[in-house]
Amino acid sequence: MAAVTAGMVKELREMTGAGMMDCKKALAETDGDMEKAVEFLREKGLAAASKKAGRVAAEGVVTTVVTEDGKSAAIVEVNSETDFVAKNAQFQTYVADVANQVLTSQATDMDAFLAETWAQDNSLTVAQALSSQIAVIGEKMNIRRYEKIVTDGVVVDYIHGGGRIGVLIEAEAEVVNDAVKEALKNIAMQIAALTPKYVKRDEIPQEFIDHETEILKAQAKNENPDKPDNILEKMIVGRLNKELKEFCLVDQAYVKDGDLTVGKYLEQVSKEVGGKVDVKKFVRFETGEGLEKKEENFAEEVARQMQ
Repeated sequence: MAAVTAGMVKELREMTGAGMMDCKKALAETDGDMEKAVEFLREKGLAAASKKAGRVAAEGVVTTVVTEDGKSAAIVEVNSETDFVAKNAQFQTYVADVANQVLTSQATDMDAFLAETWAQDNSLTVAQALSSQIAVIGEKMNIRRYEKIVTDGVVVDYIHGGGRIGVLIEAEAEVVNDAVKEALKNIAMQIAALTPKYVKRDEIPQEFIDHETEILKAQAKNENPDKPDNILEKMIVGRLNKELKEFCLVDQAYVKDGDLTVGKYLEQVSKEVGGKVDVKKFVRFETGEGLEKKEENFAEEVARQMQ
């Protein structure tokens, strides 16, 4: 059985908001498996649905770039070992160069991308340019992921927290003007803050709905052991609908006006500009999402940087 550490308990608490002893018990029951521990707590009614895509810890930067005509865009995450390097101007310039490379790249996966000729220096590949940066900066770095959008509509980007979170949002728009771009920027900020998983309800895979239904069923039975199944079924349907609204962008309450959903806000904008505006897709990267960071002594880290 895996040993449950204080760090694991702390992380589970941050992910779920559950109490320390409940987190400890959940980790013990699930042999230290973080995802199963979250589900264990949810089934017991001790945690809300976690919309985090994983364990956020590693350092680095997310950068976006959009062409002037708004038809093409790229988003990239490059990781570093420490926050010192992530804030370094040379590192940030390099990440911007990577984003521009993605914008013109024809690669369909990371291996092909790394094998491409580096646009900043034709004598190097993207992988060799990365190795060169590692040698200069003196710290392990990694081009972790990227995505490119090319559209007949329009793409708008948003960066939050100096590159901690980046969002690209693609829309079909009969009219493209400053008002439309501002509205899309507002929605991109909403995506950064509230982490929806899908644009519309019909995008949700049935497998995901079935999985959530099973968790809610276990939760309802634990909370109401004496209630008949037909009553429990109604409770589950209500809870599932509420949860799916949080996962779907257009069903979320619009952060700048709680009386509107994002869908209703888009309808309002469409009416004001005289042409339909419809969100087709979004990409949201959060630095270090799903990565586990090495626990290090801060004083030692500072001393190492100064050497």
